[in-house]
Amino acid sequence: MNKIKFDELGLNELVLHAIQDLKFQYPSDIQEKSIPVALEDFDIIGQAQTGTGKTLAFGAPIICRMEKSTGKVQAIVLAPTRELAIQVAEELKRIAKYERIKILPIYGGQSIAIQISALKRGVDIVVGTPGRILDHIRKGTLKLANAKFLVIDEADEMLNMGFIEDIEDILSNLSEDRQTMLFSATMPRAIKILSKKYMKTNTKIIAIEKKSMTVAKTQQYYYEVNLKNKFESLCRILDVDAPKTCILFCKTKRGVDDLVVALQPRGYSVEGMHGDMKQSQRMNTLKKFKDGNLNYLIATDVAARGIDIEDVTHVINYDLPQDSESYVHRIGRTGRANKEGIAYSLITRGESSTKRRIENDTKSVITKKSIPTMLDIFAAKSETIIKSIKLTLAENLYDNFIPLGKILTSEFGADDVAASLIKTIFYSGVNNNYSDDSVSTEGNVRLFLSIGKMDEVMTSDIIAFLCETANINKNELFNIDILEKFSFIDVPKNLVDDILRNSSGHKLHKRRVNIEVAKARR
Repeated sequence: MNKIKFDELGLNELVLHAIQDLKFQYPSDIQEKSIPVALEDFDIIGQAQTGTGKTLAFGAPIICRMEKSTGKVQAIVLAPTRELAIQVAEELKRIAKYERIKILPIYGGQSIAIQISALKRGVDIVVGTPGRILDHIRKGTLKLANAKFLVIDEADEMLNMGFIEDIEDILSNLSEDRQTMLFSATMPRAIKILSKKYMKTNTKIIAIEKKSMTVAKTQQYYYEVNLKNKFESLCRILDVDAPKTCILFCKTKRGVDDLVVALQPRGYSVEGMHGDMKQSQRMNTLKKFKDGNLNYLIATDVAARGIDIEDVTHVINYDLPQDSESYVHRIGRTGRANKEGIAYSLITRGESSTKRRIENDTKSVITKKSIPTMLDIFAAKSETIIKSIKLTLAENLYDNFIPLGKILTSEFGADDVAASLIKTIFYSGVNNNYSDDSVSTEGNVRLFLSIGKMDEVMTSDIIAFLCETANINKNELFNIDILEKFSFIDVPKNLVDDILRNSSGHKLHKRRVNIEVAKARR
């Protein structure tokens, strides 16, 4: 059976050109069924899973039918969250790439003055959250006299969040002659009541059968993290697993850039990909990743479309996606060609419900793992180092270095020389993320110090401070983590009282340092 193509749906050439640039070959089911109906001016109720291309399903026909560059709002798109409003606006801009149409996202949390200024300059499509849309309507800064299109996206989620009254207020400000399109993953009774009350009698209902989502070839795990320790947790995961090829996902372009900037100075082979980058730059990054010249690729969901590389060993959701379809698409980048892949997700406590929903939708279990300790890193790196040394010994190609070895062993002894060289290899292999004395032992106590990066302290400063004030040996201090405003350090139980009694309250870098036993990690 031949698949229908976008150019058979009745869209204009400029929109088709934009869709071609997006590398979409065939419309999804909801696009195929909705676009021709929407172009004929029918109201639509579309029921389809999140992530099936609903934005293009309503955006393409609206953009085709709009007057160009009137500077007056012709279409309103309602979204439940600011993140979705931004995402939908960006997608609409890509669809309208060759049209003279201005699109503006408006939402709470952004300066309303900036939004008012943009509205005054003239906007054709407004994408926003119901509350902020209403704010502008009531202020008179959003005029809807020329609005001919209304889209209610993720309608079930909108109603779950209590937006029903806001939606009805917005509807009362729109002309009855408008075209209304309502899209939802489910069809609860409240949506049926809303549609009957505010949509035309000849409304077309388009329901797309829910497809099963499979992730059979991918081992799925999650780490529960605090936002403060999220980046540190990621570094520890990378140092233990040492993925050869790994894609990390962030929700936003800014998130991609920030993570790249944070990882590169630590020695990780990493680059980013997102929509704001030039096409040549994105292609160059992707080529390096495919050729094995780049271990880590950080990307947004949109930028990751079309990435098809068989040997991706790991996918890491640095930011958890909001919907199951995006999750499945992400982790589908690994576990290809009948190979098993590994997917990790870094999850905060507030995202537990999202994780459970993903498990329910995918009929899978995402297993919890503990964030690696320094002992875990030591064990993983030690095994790698031993294998590397054994390989070098087996190759027997080190004759030129034997004289150097004899000089050192005659002065210090073979065991000490070997241990010192292994230590050098070990710390170069963990990307200098941890202090030289950070390989801890069991039975230590974690201490909190009220001083951090903002006070310009270094690991050596903290070690010297504690050794001097508490009269202890630096070899008894482990796992020093210096954060922006405070630090943590592991010490043996028998030294805790001495440190609290003798070091707490003394000054380091002209600042009085408070020390206490850290609260248990959750």
